[in-house]
Amino acid sequence: MTSVLVMQLAGPLQSWGASSRFARRTTEDAPTKSAMIGLVAAALGRPRTHTPDDLAALRFGVRIDQPGTPLRDFHTAHRFTTGEAMPVSERYYLADAVFVAALEGDRDLIERLHQAIREPVFLPYLGRRSCPPARPLELGVHHERSLDDVLKYEPWQAARWYRRRQRPQTLEILVEATAVDGPVETVRDQPLSFDPLHRRYALRRVLRSRIPPPPEPADGPTTVPDHDPTSLLGEPSCT
Repeated sequence: MTSVLVMQLAGPLQSWGASSRFARRTTEDAPTKSAMIGLVAAALGRPRTHTPDDLAALRFGVRIDQPGTPLRDFHTAHRFTTGEAMPVSERYYLADAVFVAALEGDRDLIERLHQAIREPVFLPYLGRRSCPPARPLELGVHHERSLDDVLKYEPWQAARWYRRRQRPQTLEILVEATAVDGPVETVRDQPLSFDPLHRRYALRRVLRSRIPPPPEPADGPTTVPDHDPTSLLGEPSCT
């Protein structure tokens, strides 16, 4: 039996690289599968050397609820060991973007991932460590609906100001294509290894489509778990 884990990805900045090279680090227009598998693996507390095979087998899809604004930043860094300056790089981000992402697979695994993103071992981030989420990630688990139906009917998570001022006619959905799907594009974001010494990614087939915006979420209090992964950072100091 399969289930679907639904997450919202919202923050001041996000960056979802799939083909970055050398000093130019670009971002895709939507979260990549490799980034989302890395996020839930970190929430489980897995080291980078752990094989991602079970998580990579999950079917992935994402809906662009608020596309955000592209942003370019000039980035400087120094080597930790020697202090030597590294080349100036260009890093690209999406500002004020909101996505609904979903993972579909074995019910027991999905339930474990749901608990993990509510109480993560390692802090989640939106593509890069400098991009923390601005909202709780979890939107729930569906046991009766498919991934495609969840992305079609999940309430629209765009910011209230965006829903009022922009209100596009359609939202774009990107789902992992099956053998019976129509024309697709390929992206190299199927994770094979996150090992820093030997990262590897395979090609994955993606199908794009568009749907009318679903209903807006009902206003109400959000339940937040008692667990606070930032507590390990200690109390802020004031001077």
